[in-house]
Amino acid sequence: MARYAALLRGVNVGNAQLAMADLRRLVIDLGHTDVKTYLQSGNVVFTSPPTDGEVLAEGIAKRLADELGLRVPVLVRDAGELAAVVDASPYAGRQDDPTRVLVAFLSAAPAPARARELAVPAGEDMEYALTGREVHLHFPTGRYGRTKFTNAYLEKVLGVAATVRNWKSVLALRDLTAG
Repeated sequence: MARYAALLRGVNVGNAQLAMADLRRLVIDLGHTDVKTYLQSGNVVFTSPPTDGEVLAEGIAKRLADELGLRVPVLVRDAGELAAVVDASPYAGRQDDPTRVLVAFLSAAPAPARARELAVPAGEDMEYALTGREVHLHFPTGRYGRTKFTNAYLEKVLGVAATVRNWKSVLALRDLTAG
């Protein structure tokens, strides 16, 4: 059995409301076990036989749409992938404030030509590192809530779905999937 985290984009912000009890029930109904949600922002951790993350994501997304009418991107990472994300962060040790270090999880690695188009918006004090299916973000003097380097910007430039989690959430999801 393997541990996974499913990250839902845009849940409980704006019109995409989802009770975490409904999310847990839905994931259990799909046959997964040891299901736990983290915060109210669409993070669910579960145990399942080793399966491709895209297959798991599609199953959860389809069930959300079919049962609840909620159409949101779902991205899945296993325990090893989350541990690797934490280990790969070029910014974690440079910042004490976990709201200034974030990770944008991508549905797929972007095409190289699209990745070259990614740039810090003019006038913003931030830095980023694109590594495979993640973009590590660092806001040394600002906050993510004020940037133009948003999910929508990443999706437009990179051509893939994205969802962002702050460093505290990334660490918690790593720990919850570690067993």
